[in-house]
Amino acid sequence: MEGAYTVGFLLIPNFPLMPYAAAIEPLRAANLLGGRERYRWLHFSPDGQPVRASNGIAIAPDRPPEAMAEADLLVVCAGTGIEGFDHPPTLARLRDLARHGTALGAVSGGPYLLARAGVLDGHRFTLHWDHHAAFAESFPDLDPSGHLFEIDRGRLTCSGGIAALDLMQALIGQRDGAALAAQVADWFMHTQLRHGDDPQRLDPRRRFGVSHPGLLAALAKMEERIEEPLSRPELAAVAGLSLRQLERLFRDRLGRSLAEHYLDLRLRAARRHLRQTTLSVTEVALACGFVSASHFSRSYRTRFGHPPAREREG
Repeated sequence: MEGAYTVGFLLIPNFPLMPYAAAIEPLRAANLLGGRERYRWLHFSPDGQPVRASNGIAIAPDRPPEAMAEADLLVVCAGTGIEGFDHPPTLARLRDLARHGTALGAVSGGPYLLARAGVLDGHRFTLHWDHHAAFAESFPDLDPSGHLFEIDRGRLTCSGGIAALDLMQALIGQRDGAALAAQVADWFMHTQLRHGDDPQRLDPRRRFGVSHPGLLAALAKMEERIEEPLSRPELAAVAGLSLRQLERLFRDRLGRSLAEHYLDLRLRAARRHLRQTTLSVTEVALACGFVSASHFSRSYRTRFGHPPAREREG
């Protein structure tokens, strides 16, 4: 009988608890439903000390960092703040594990650390959409797929949230068969088995609760065109409606004007840039379609109650 497959979890301070739980619980369920210990798991931290999740819960490591080689698969769990994490011994360990053939995984912002270690080159991978701005600045030659999860030649990456459950179900399916993976999904009442190439985000129809095709077309185009915003007449043309009709749809279905929605979309994108990248305030303004830093700062203060520079300080 084949021995248990060991999954190590490398927890980075401020890691998100949801994807961690969604990754580890399917392994427990597979053991229970499969009738034997098919999987075992170990916890690691960069310095061997307990690690706090983003909600404050602390998890103690089971082994010192030097024992990461015990894992068949090492999964990096990281979230907000991963852009500033720089721990050379951890990066060196990840490179050493890759050289020795250990499978490497990552959830949410975890792929950021794999990229920094240089072990994602030439592989398909994904990460949470909220990390894309910082990732693109730091690794312009790497292109995350935007899918829910990716499994590619010893690299298992996941966008985060409950998508970690989908990733682990796929792993269980590969190792122990589709029947057990389906049992695990049923156990967690995960009634829709999602594929790796499914999109991370809800489509505008479900996200905004609207069904008008013209309005949906305009909403999708607005999300595509952040750096170079379209004019209101151009958006009306995309929607195949008169400007008056489109404005009425925004008021009736979303409770605000077209311009208000577009501005809010661009300001929220700007906040992600400020929190995750080293771009200057002026560069962020230009990246989000503002013609001047002063206009951007005024709009930002009105929307969030403080100037963009305060966001960067925070």
